[in-house]
Amino acid sequence: MDLAYVLRMNAGNREGSYAKNCFLQKTVIFKARDVLEDAIKDYSSHGFPECFKLADLGCSSGPNALLIVANILDYVRALCQKKNLKAPDEYQVFLNDLPNNDFNSLFEMIPSFHSKVLENESGPEKSANCYISGVPGSFYTRLFPTKSLHFVHSSYSVHWLSQMRSQEMVIHGRMVLTLLGRSIADPTSKDCRYIYGLVAKSLHDLLAEGLLREEDINTFNLPIYTPCTSELKAIIKSEGSFSLDRLETFEVNWDMQDENEKLKPEYSSGEFVAKTIRAVLEPLLASHFGNTLMDKLFEQYAKHVSEHLSKEKTNYFNIVVSLTRK
Repeated sequence: MDLAYVLRMNAGNREGSYAKNCFLQKTVIFKARDVLEDAIKDYSSHGFPECFKLADLGCSSGPNALLIVANILDYVRALCQKKNLKAPDEYQVFLNDLPNNDFNSLFEMIPSFHSKVLENESGPEKSANCYISGVPGSFYTRLFPTKSLHFVHSSYSVHWLSQMRSQEMVIHGRMVLTLLGRSIADPTSKDCRYIYGLVAKSLHDLLAEGLLREEDINTFNLPIYTPCTSELKAIIKSEGSFSLDRLETFEVNWDMQDENEKLKPEYSSGEFVAKTIRAVLEPLLASHFGNTLMDKLFEQYAKHVSEHLSKEKTNYFNIVVSLTRK
C-alpha cells in the first residue's frame, strides 16, 4: 500500500465527505486558538517581514484549511494594530497535503475567501495581498526551500507517523502543532486506541459473516501513533532544532455533546462518530478491503460506538505545542 496515494480524507461535498463531517476538527482548531495566538504574539517581538510566509501541513480539503489561514491573518492584523507594528505587505500561504487530496474543492473556495476575509477588511491593511497556493506532497520529505517559512501550522496530521522537519524554517520561526495523543504513558491505554479498536471489531464482524478473509485483516495496519506528552517532549528535545514554548492538553467528547457544534437530531451518537471517522479512514480502508463493504462496515461501527457510549463517556485526548526554530 502506497500511503502517499491513499492516506487522504473523503473528497467532495457529498454526505460522507470530510468537508461535511469535520466538526470535530473545527472544534479542535477552536480549542487550540490561544496557543496559536500566543505563538504569533511571540513572533511579533522580532517584527513581521514584508512578505509573511506560512504553511498549513495536512490542510485537507474542507473549510477548516482556510479557517486556519483566516485566523492567522486576523491575529497578525489585530496584533499589529494593537502594538502599532508594521503589518506584512504581503502574505504567501502554502496549503500542503498528499497528492490525492481534493485540492480542486479547496481551490474553489479561495475566491470566496478573498472576498470575505480580505476585501472586507478596513484600515491600512485593506490593501494587503494574500497569495495562496497548493503544495502536494508528503511532509516525510522536503517541501519548501531552505529557511523560507516564517510560520508553520498543522492540526490533526502529524500523528500519522510523520517526522519533524526544520530546514524549511527561518531562525525564530514558529510552529504550532495539534495532534491526537494519550493521557498516560502506557501505549496500550484506550485513550485513542479504543476508537480504532472498534473499527477492528467491526472488521471482525464482517469476517464472521464471511465477507472478509482473516488474511485481509491481518495484513492491514493503521499508520497512526498517539504519543503522551513526555514522549513528545523527548522527541522535540532529541531532534534539537526547536525550543518548546508551550504545551497544552485538552479533551473533546467523541460525540461532541458538550461542544458548540451540537449533534444533529437525526443522528445518534454512534452515527455521528461513524460519519466523522468514515470521512477520515474510508479511503485507507477501501484501498485495502474494497469499496463495496464500506457501508456495511460503518453500519457495524456505528452500532459498536453507540453501545460503548451508552456505558461510558469517552474523549479524544489532544496535545497542542508551540515551538520556536533555534
